[in-house]
Amino acid sequence: MPYVNIRVAGKLTKDQKSNICKGVTDVIAKEAGKPPEAILIFIDEVEHENIAKGGVLLNPPE
Repeated sequence: MPYVNIRVAGKLTKDQKSNICKGVTDVIAKEAGKPPEAILIFIDEVEHENIAKGGVLLNPPE
């Protein structure tokens, strides 16, 4: 069973999550030859204040 964990900075809409899951599932099913129903996807939405780049915390987009 393929397991995919996607982490994003900030929030996604339900439609965005649905589209991402569909696209990722389609690619894995095609390239790895796995049935779509066997592909498990987790999306973690991480607040900007919990992510740093270059030693500096990210700020939320204005």
